Amino acid sequence: MGPVRLGMLLFILTVSGTPKEDDGTERLPSKCEVCKLLSLELQDELSRTGRSREVLELGQVLDTGKRKRHIPYSVSETRLEEALENLCERILDYSVHAERKGSLRYAKGQSQTMATLKGLVQKGVKVDLGIPLELWDEPSVEVTFLKKQCETMLEKFEDVVGDWYFHHQEQPLQHFLCEGHVLRATETACLQETWTGKEKITDGQEKTEEEEEEVTNTPGHPKHDPEEL
Repeated sequence: MGPVRLGMLLFILTVSGTPKEDDGTERLPSKCEVCKLLSLELQDELSRTGRSREVLELGQVLDTGKRKRHIPYSVSETRLEEALENLCERILDYSVHAERKGSLRYAKGQSQTMATLKGLVQKGVKVDLGIPLELWDEPSVEVTFLKKQCETMLEKFEDVVGDWYFHHQEQPLQHFLCEGHVLRATETACLQETWTGKEKITDGQEKTEEEEEEVTNTPGHPKHDPEEL
């Protein structure tokens, strides 16, 4: 069986080079998408540690008789600092899911596209992406850009994040940070996008998982036909 060349497909550009839209323009993450993922990652990490009952002892016992301060870890600056540590590094755990629209294309875990390609390789099909097989799981251009922009945004708005943590946690971080400080009103559309687990994009049209399963299982439409990826 000859090699399957998929270079003409848009999703290949998200793996092997600069991603582009249908009109040929670059497809790099927007400021909205960067802020959205930064906020999600930080809130997820804080949620993970929020139930800790640990109490921190701060300060030193002085000759004056002052005692150490006891501060619950759940409201401490230490908890915030630990949550921010390597926050943007964790963005590299994301993959580009080219079958999804907008900001939903960035999600953790292997994309359906990559899973299909690996399935072809396992069946003995030669798939040419222009990069070695061992590099397929490396962060893409888009994800690397996301991580760098996350670092830049976090550095610029670190004080805003601290203000939210100590004084405004009744508000979602995404609302307080992204809508309140980072983005203009015309730049917030991606914050409203949610993934239900069903919608996919195929040739510019939304398609549910049920519809896709019906098509791929219909005689004459092999499930792993590379022309349909």
